[in-house]
Amino acid sequence: MGMIPPAIFALYFLKLKRQPLEVPSTYLWHRVIEDLHVNSLWQRLRKSLLLLLQLLVIALVILALLRPGWQGQSLEGRRFIFLIDNSASMSATDTKTGITRLEDAKSRVAALIDQFELGMSAMIISFAEQPNVVQEFTNNRRLLREALERIEPSAGLTDLTGALELADGFANPGRVTVDDAAGEFEVTEQQDVELYVFSDGKFRGVEGFSLGNLQPLFLPIGTFEAQNLAITALNTRRGEERPEHQQAFIQVANFSDQTQTAIVELYLNERLLDAARLEVAADSTSSTTFNLGVEVEGILRAKLDIPSDFGDRLSIDNEAYAIVESRRDARVLLVTPGNMALESALSTERAKRLAKVEKVSPEVLQKDEFLKQSQEETYDLIIFDQCQPKTMPLANTVFVGRIPPTNEWTQGTKKEPVYGPQIIDWQRSHPLLNLLELGNVQIIDAQTVKPPLGGRVLIDSTKGPIFSIAPRGRYEDAVLSFEIVGTDEQGQRTYNTDWPRKYSFPSFWLNVLGYFSNTGGTSSLHNKPEKLVELRMNSQTEKFEVELPDGSRRELRIDTPGRLSFHETGQLGVYKVWEGGKLVKQFAVNLFDRAESDIRLRVRQEDEDGVKVVDSLSIGYVDVSAQSLSSPVRRELWKLLLVGALVVLVLEWYIYNRRVYI
Repeated sequence: MGMIPPAIFALYFLKLKRQPLEVPSTYLWHRVIEDLHVNSLWQRLRKSLLLLLQLLVIALVILALLRPGWQGQSLEGRRFIFLIDNSASMSATDTKTGITRLEDAKSRVAALIDQFELGMSAMIISFAEQPNVVQEFTNNRRLLREALERIEPSAGLTDLTGALELADGFANPGRVTVDDAAGEFEVTEQQDVELYVFSDGKFRGVEGFSLGNLQPLFLPIGTFEAQNLAITALNTRRGEERPEHQQAFIQVANFSDQTQTAIVELYLNERLLDAARLEVAADSTSSTTFNLGVEVEGILRAKLDIPSDFGDRLSIDNEAYAIVESRRDARVLLVTPGNMALESALSTERAKRLAKVEKVSPEVLQKDEFLKQSQEETYDLIIFDQCQPKTMPLANTVFVGRIPPTNEWTQGTKKEPVYGPQIIDWQRSHPLLNLLELGNVQIIDAQTVKPPLGGRVLIDSTKGPIFSIAPRGRYEDAVLSFEIVGTDEQGQRTYNTDWPRKYSFPSFWLNVLGYFSNTGGTSSLHNKPEKLVELRMNSQTEKFEVELPDGSRRELRIDTPGRLSFHETGQLGVYKVWEGGKLVKQFAVNLFDRAESDIRLRVRQEDEDGVKVVDSLSIGYVDVSAQSLSSPVRRELWKLLLVGALVVLVLEWYIYNRRVYI
């Protein structure tokens, strides 16, 4: 084969043997003279398009005989669904080329799309906290590639459940049967769908899910050695020894196999307050506290200064934010016939730093003085224990063992009590139940209460809802529908629950004081990205603007005065709420998730050669093993090369036959 190109060159150098012939003029033999020049062995080779085309044909044929190709993923099937994880951990840069995991996943999907054959179709779904159908089923490769480019990284946590449910809706459509004389038959055609999951697997398995027609393949993105330092907590509190001073508490986690050192910097309104050096052990946390002083107000920003030789692979968790507002003592009124457990929880040192609590007996509810105070917004919060007022006060309220005297609440309450309700679920993301464990709480009897329209069930039991909250204008009412302390048939005071013996009991009432007191300070609510944020506003205005961390603004109209709900929280940082050009509220959104910040691939085991194996993905009752994207399936190019050679050969023939025009 290697001798063919030189042979073609030789044909252009050969001299022709011609017989001498005398003619009266050489003008008509000009082209013959040119041939003589061309066939001169020592003449410099002139440009020849035909020569180049002939050499190109030979080159393509030789290359085709060498059978070039590449190793790629085998696409077996006709319909495909690509699930692409774009959560916070997919912004890690531990790939071989230095791009993010998300970009790596997108490039791998693009390579699969390039291998589509006639009759194949696919859809693309991105997922983090919420799923998003980027492109519905299509066989148009251009549309699929454009959809890939539209997928942007997010700061949300990873949740595969929603994406699987979307895929299930397309792959397992509802079966429709028609009953006629011949019997029942299915109208909807059932087809297998190949489900490709591109993710680093930073999520729990999906329980109770049936794959049906979905044929899953888990293709992990990332490495086992990826290391990361992250800020996992930032909050403020009053000093233990000097309550008038505020302190900032910062926690840093080290997700690597060696002890690391980093500098923690704290800024207030972009002014550096202080810095501290932290040494964090492998797979452990370390914390530090900064003194903020008295009457501090503004935006706190904590930042990690990490040594360059560490190789931190995820940067979005190297900063955290908090809002500090001027604080005043809240006024809280406790109306109770006597409840030592509740009174003790509201009289701790931490509770005293949050609010000034006054205690009165239920007889006060009948006095005109109380009625006047309750309608003058004297109190930020009123707790009604085993009692209820005639009319609702102009204040936030918490009812314990009783129901608010309004039709909205009484209509959703069952008159007969339920016995032995077991707590089965509670809204851990709500600030009232933040960092609480309630699964071990025992209750003797309770009422089941359904909140009014616009309310939320915060604690659910085997018998029904037992703790709910609902807005009332610019106030909120929370109802704990079981008594802590009750009265038996003999009139003796008895405990109705063992909750006061749990650590969660005083923590719950601290959350209540912090949430309802509305006295400033750092918000106790740890807002997560892509989660709903609810704010209580001291205004009857219905139109607000929310400024996102990137500077863009969103107009927002609220249906319930005094209550603002905002769900577009996909960015990390500080959000500002404006009312008529005036800044009225701020809140921060932080990652603060250890599972998302630990970007190392999960190891299931090491094989007999000591090679690590990625942990499988659990979907329903199926364990989907991790697979490498590149399998030993050869994609050949020789057919395309031979077609190209044939095209060039036809072009050369055409030019040769039309050479008088060339």
